[in-house]
Amino acid sequence: MNNLIRLSAGEARVVADDPWQWLREPDQARPAGPLILPLAAWLARQDEATLAGRRFSLDGLCLAPDDEVESIAAYLPVLPLIAIEFPSFRDGRGYSQAYLLRTRLGWTGELRALGDVLRDQLSHMRQCGFDTFAVRKDKSAADALKGLAGMSVLYGRSAIEPRPLFRRRSRGEG
Repeated sequence: MNNLIRLSAGEARVVADDPWQWLREPDQARPAGPLILPLAAWLARQDEATLAGRRFSLDGLCLAPDDEVESIAAYLPVLPLIAIEFPSFRDGRGYSQAYLLRTRLGWTGELRALGDVLRDQLSHMRQCGFDTFAVRKDKSAADALKGLAGMSVLYGRSAIEPRPLFRRRSRGEG
């Protein structure tokens, strides 16, 4: 996947060799390599052992904005990657999905933002729990890296820092 930024050990970097291919439409030709599939296509492609949690899936899962996060709770142990689609930068449902995956369902694996992902969104996406960002193809991933450095102090709670600033400061940490 082109224009990909990954956070690793707190450092952001552009990834040149990502093997994942996002298959948006079920009737689209299947490229070689690991796939990121929409929920219905992912469910249809998995065997019984994977759906029962006895075998790790080779496919990643992509949640659309109207997919319920809780509906995939049983599959979390077998998923190698979860992506969340942003069909428009104006659609903020993916932020809530990411936050719920990290905080309520305890997802610790790779969480990728796909679609209309722009530099100005990256800092907030990170606070919601994303650790990989597929920046829109017509934008520069190298330039978008600057979007992750956008906020030096966070006031409220987030998926990566559950304590608000006043709680951190009261202990001399802020």
